[in-house]
Amino acid sequence: MALRDLVGALGTTLVELIHAPLGDEVLVRSVALVDSSDLASETVANAPMSDIYLQVGIAEAEAVRWLGEVESRAPGQRPRVVLTKTAAESDAFQQAAARVGVAVVAVHPRARWDHVYPLIRRMLDRTDRARDSADQDLLGADTDLFGLAQIIAQNAGGMVSIEDARSHVLAYSASNEAADRMRIQSILGREGPRDYLRILQQWGVFDRLRQTDEVIDVPAQLDIKHRLAVGIRRPGDDSVLGSIWLQEGEQPFKPGAAEVLRGASAIAARIITRSLDAPSTEALLIQRLFGAHGDGVDVPSVAGALGIPVTGPAAVIGFALTGDTPTARDRDTLGSALRLRAGAFRRDSLATRIGDRAYILLPRYQSARAVTAWTRQLVEQLESASALILRAAIAIPVPDLAAVARARLEVDRVLDSTATTFPRDRVTTLAESRTAVLLGEILDLIAARPELHDPRLTALFDYDTSHAAQLEDTLTHYLRHHGDVRAAATALNIHPNTLRYRLRRAQDITGIDLDDPADRLLLELQLSRHRRTVARP
Repeated sequence: MALRDLVGALGTTLVELIHAPLGDEVLVRSVALVDSSDLASETVANAPMSDIYLQVGIAEAEAVRWLGEVESRAPGQRPRVVLTKTAAESDAFQQAAARVGVAVVAVHPRARWDHVYPLIRRMLDRTDRARDSADQDLLGADTDLFGLAQIIAQNAGGMVSIEDARSHVLAYSASNEAADRMRIQSILGREGPRDYLRILQQWGVFDRLRQTDEVIDVPAQLDIKHRLAVGIRRPGDDSVLGSIWLQEGEQPFKPGAAEVLRGASAIAARIITRSLDAPSTEALLIQRLFGAHGDGVDVPSVAGALGIPVTGPAAVIGFALTGDTPTARDRDTLGSALRLRAGAFRRDSLATRIGDRAYILLPRYQSARAVTAWTRQLVEQLESASALILRAAIAIPVPDLAAVARARLEVDRVLDSTATTFPRDRVTTLAESRTAVLLGEILDLIAARPELHDPRLTALFDYDTSHAAQLEDTLTHYLRHHGDVRAAATALNIHPNTLRYRLRRAQDITGIDLDDPADRLLLELQLSRHRRTVARP
């Protein structure tokens, strides 16, 4: 979106555009939240940089020095905007920003960064920017929460804020001088005045928002102005998604304001549900990088948007839940847990969930041994903390980002092939499991083609069933011990002569010659195919 639209949506309560050397029409697509420890890594040569930087606790001198390092990069590889609380009024900082063509936006000193950052992320994730045109209506299919807030304000009068179920502001309309301190503190990410919140609690406002669909009239109290409020409920199950608050401005609410709010509640419910169910723009980019949406991904553009290097070795790790069919809650828990753990291990890691499996990308990994050790530790920690039983497969090294999608397919091959050998193959790499993968796929090909099934083995299996015999196990152990009768007999805990008798009986039933190398190879493949089929649900 354009810088002008971003600043306008955030509003003058929260931000002020100080200087825009390239104009306020510059487009921004990505955002990063950084502190002092992050600045050095953000200017590494050729490493992509985000368009917007939110500088947290960074002193003026340090911010100026960072802009000097940014100046050494090509103009197209520089950030577009810096949001700061401390350096915006500094002449030295503004001059340095002007030299490199970076806009400066001042953030209110009392604003919470953990509130500002997700607000901007939500704006950048919008598929269509809200339009302030007069002909826009409440039924616009592409309206988002910021656009909806503005539309409510236009049709009902006053100033609108839309909050989630925990009273965190998701979106709001433009403010003016009539905004009271409740609205200002909400937009800044701060808790409202406690004395006023206590009154709302006593009046039962929050309980009514959770329990009913009615529009609640909240009279002016203390220095807090008159409000209307309505709950937002998920369609279908009536669970609470949030609320809409309309503060009266300099003029009374327009006629029909309550009806506007009631209709807006239904639209907000659909928008929030859609956003909860659908992946964000960043999530879609990550999934495209992993090849989830077909070929043809522009890897350099995706890497630039995600702020990761295109070249250099990487590691791809796939995770599969083990046991019965995983529930939606299991899958969500897995995805969230992996994102947190991966972010703690490597700040530039990317994680996503595709179907029942989850994947992690570690750009510029330093040690294959360290990645493998971390993965084993992660699997153990998740089992201990959440009772999730996982298998993991590691593709390492992956030469560059263009090979990530192919690496994910290889990881899936490993996870497919190790499904019947768990827990022996809890964590493995492509190199370690190559034999198992290829053999498993050969067995699957044989299983899928009935004409390749040896009918002689059917007689053997029928004999075992009707006579409670163990000829299949006997042959399996004999082949596994390379024809060593004593070793196979020891493994089966029987006398060698008993083993010899069983082998002769098996040969009589099947007509297979155990002294023939070709017969032995075919028999081992057929027995393995049978065990693999029986082991699968």
